[in-house]
Amino acid sequence: MSAVLDIELIRTFHAVARSGRFKAAAEQLHKSPAAISVHIQRLEVVAGGRLFDRDNQSVALTALGKRLLRSTSELLSTHDRVLAELHGPRLVGRIRLGIPDEYAAHVIRDILPIFAAAWPNVVLEVKTASSYTLREQVQAGKLHGAVLTLPLGQREPRAQVLVATTPVWVAAAAYPQAWKETLPLAIHAAECPYRSLMLESLKAAGHTWRVVLESPSSQAIRACVESGLAITLMDRAKMTSAMRIVEELPLAAEHEVMFLRSAQAQHDEALALLAQAIHQHFRL
Repeated sequence: MSAVLDIELIRTFHAVARSGRFKAAAEQLHKSPAAISVHIQRLEVVAGGRLFDRDNQSVALTALGKRLLRSTSELLSTHDRVLAELHGPRLVGRIRLGIPDEYAAHVIRDILPIFAAAWPNVVLEVKTASSYTLREQVQAGKLHGAVLTLPLGQREPRAQVLVATTPVWVAAAAYPQAWKETLPLAIHAAECPYRSLMLESLKAAGHTWRVVLESPSSQAIRACVESGLAITLMDRAKMTSAMRIVEELPLAAEHEVMFLRSAQAQHDEALALLAQAIHQHFRL
């Protein structure tokens, strides 16, 4: 009998690849870590080799795993789209969604159109704000759900982790290696966890700084860094070719990007489907 790709195994594989941890994937899919391991082992038999290199902290895709991830992304999307087309017109609702600015373009461009096409009778209302502000608005019921970033260990009870990230200090590629007395900073708006982390870690290390730019716009902060006017803290995956990592500054703590639902919308079917779409397609 020829090998068959089980869609449930593919979904588990994508969840592990996206989150970088078996435990996080288990939480997302509401399965035990043991079940996740069994799924990956079964898929590795079909694929003909190891899909992940593993250590005590995280997992990384092998060359075979990367190839399988690329080749099955459209398969998983097509599977879910077909099911959505069968049932989508019957689902009606309204979702108020929050997204931090640094992830807004990706979610709005790459994820929401897929959801909107599958569930045309669900109305989306999107708001961008900093992560702590979004968390407060979800907790108050002003938003049904939000993508947000929080330091490791501050995960909300109703949150599902999308991916773990360790932010890095970055400067323009041509920025001088030797530091002057005062560091020029491009900082995020108030209520952003990276802003707090930047200032607190520099203060603890005895650095002095001046603020060149304070902005809620990740695009403005990126431009300020690339131009050589300032340094900042950002996700490693958001770095551009015009930037370099600043090794001389304090190491940043690990954070988690997560999807948080409000207590009032815990059993909302439309929100559950949107959360599923975000879990499946979110990338740093």
